[in-house]
Amino acid sequence: MQLRRSVLLKMKIANQKKQNNISEYIIFMYQTEDLIRAFEFNTQDIRAYVVKHFPVSEEEKEANIKWYKDIAQQMKEEAIVEKGHLSSVQKYVQELAQLHWDLIKIDPNYRQIYDQAKLHIIQHATEAKGQINNEIQICINGVYGLLLARLKGREVPADTMKSINTFGDVLSYLSYKYRQRQQLNNN
Repeated sequence: MQLRRSVLLKMKIANQKKQNNISEYIIFMYQTEDLIRAFEFNTQDIRAYVVKHFPVSEEEKEANIKWYKDIAQQMKEEAIVEKGHLSSVQKYVQELAQLHWDLIKIDPNYRQIYDQAKLHIIQHATEAKGQINNEIQICINGVYGLLLARLKGREVPADTMKSINTFGDVLSYLSYKYRQRQQLNNN
């Protein structure tokens, strides 16, 4: 029952996450992309196996199906059917990366948090063999990988958890500062 509530109105959850915690929004959207891929872009199956079980009105279920269809269409248009992420989502990754570089220069609190994660980021970048050089993308991938491992019931080694915890700290601080910046821009 709690799982059903947690997926209640995906589009509203996505919008709330985008406003309140941009890192959670990015990870949420990665999860949505993977769900659509898992159902091979078949929104009728998503309706039957996912949305049908939402404890909401038929109207809200239809709104959710439309949202999944829109995301699936965007994925097809951007040719990310098998892998990759929506450009609209990756735009936020780039904004966080820019904020990361800005804060390293001026925010000693962030610099301290980043310094705790830096060796782990370098290690994960090395393991990625140069395919990922965006430090924030590495942090997001690490946290998302933890989510996937937990969903599959996999044990996560202690040293990996240490890395991911530092990634989470970086992303939490960046999300907080991102939200502050957005609020200032809106005033």
